[in-house]
Amino acid sequence: MNGPWTIDSAAVHRARVRGCLLGGAVGDALGYPVEFSSLDRIRSTHGRHGVTGLVPGAHGATGLVSDDTQMTLFTVEALIQVRAWEWRHGGDGSYALLLRWAYERWLETQTRQGPEQASLAEGSPRGTLVDEAWLYSRRAPGNACLSGAAQMYAPEPWAEIDGKPGPVNPESKGCGTVMRSAPFGLRHPAEKAFQMAARGAQITHGHPTGYYAAGALAAIVAHLVAGESLEGAVLRTLRLVARYPGHQETTAALEKALDLASEGMPTAEKLETLGAGWVAEEAIALAVYCALAEPGVERALLLSVNHSGDSDSTGSLCGNLLGALHGDVGLPHEWVRQVEGRAVIAALADDLAAESVRG
Repeated sequence: MNGPWTIDSAAVHRARVRGCLLGGAVGDALGYPVEFSSLDRIRSTHGRHGVTGLVPGAHGATGLVSDDTQMTLFTVEALIQVRAWEWRHGGDGSYALLLRWAYERWLETQTRQGPEQASLAEGSPRGTLVDEAWLYSRRAPGNACLSGAAQMYAPEPWAEIDGKPGPVNPESKGCGTVMRSAPFGLRHPAEKAFQMAARGAQITHGHPTGYYAAGALAAIVAHLVAGESLEGAVLRTLRLVARYPGHQETTAALEKALDLASEGMPTAEKLETLGAGWVAEEAIALAVYCALAEPGVERALLLSVNHSGDSDSTGSLCGNLLGALHGDVGLPHEWVRQVEGRAVIAALADDLAAESVRG
């Protein structure tokens, strides 16, 4: 948003923020039950069209979200805390430390039985998510996210993004970087969102492609929130990413997604030529392809999870993009209604949107 806020522009922004976070949760819940299944198995289990809606997962419940949504929410909480923290303690650039603490709180939910057992770092703001019992459930988190959060590393907030491996898990470019990074684009303009997301990704993953893909998602979301088309948002982000050394893997993946989306009717078989989504650049490419190639929101979300790969992450990212583009009113309401933690997600979205208006 450029220029002064009005009641109408604030309402549109709030709808896009809600849409991004709720859409990500919907895509996550669609893909989580089939995350480790091949396309053939998905079709043999759910019919020739594969998953056509929310289905029960391994826990026997429908609408459950995975570590993707969990970590996204803790990212949101950290961004909400920044202004109050800087007002109380002075200075700026505290977001990296707040992110580190937020991911440490997420780690508590993965290693403790409930809120009463949570142990927080000295000086860390508590927030509200660590008290949510439903988050204390381990939903196939990535090893790099777990080991990275345990290392208690926070990058220098103004350090140059130079394409060199970071100190934590320097060989890892898993999609755990990108699947939690949409909130940066909901709070900041594209270039700042890119930089903050890239640095934030280095808390757990050091491979340059891992943190560049995270920054790219945040930048795309920022452009969408500002009213850009999806294709325009991706093209503008490609120009931004190209300024940084070592961007080639991320750039090539996004360019391939754009090219593939222009080749007519989308199919799962075409989607799988972009990869499986276990690594960051593939995950964002798959999500971009689905959101661009399939004009209907429901059909795009279903396309993004019906493949032989990381279905919950690609579904979550596709939902982030579609929600930021269309707002919460453009999401399938019956699916939104069934998503685990919907009220908490919506409340956090509203708080983050309010921070943007105050900013």
